Amino acid sequence: MKAKLAAAWTSFMFLYAYVDILGFFTPGIVEDILDGKVFVFNLSQTFSTTALTLMAIPIFMGVLSMTLPTRVNRITNLVVAALYVPVTVFNVAGGFWLYFYGLGAVLELVVLTLIVRYAWTWPRTASSATMATSPDRETVRAQQQA
Repeated sequence: MKAKLAAAWTSFMFLYAYVDILGFFTPGIVEDILDGKVFVFNLSQTFSTTALTLMAIPIFMGVLSMTLPTRVNRITNLVVAALYVPVTVFNVAGGFWLYFYGLGAVLELVVLTLIVRYAWTWPRTASSATMATSPDRETVRAQQQA
């Protein structure tokens, strides 16, 4: 489950970044940026710090999904994915090309839905079949030393 969540966050991050990057090809966007504006926001240290934070969270979620303990991992993924839904919907408002930005938002929402589903349906305990077939640490160490 941890790998699925990390992969989903990685996919989300790439979609999030590439929608922004490809958005630079929208006529007038680069000129607006050169004039110090993005959508209705003035370019400033606050804007750039906010944008970096919004991008850094999914990046860190990939790492956190692989390293946090199960209970904390599950809750963190549910909360962060739920918080990114309105962010994703808001990002459509800044887009001039509705099909392009709309598709980007839909794809991002699909990935966020997968994240919520994975975290929500995460098994509460490891199955006995997995535990019965998993080698214990001593067996693994003995095989590595051989």
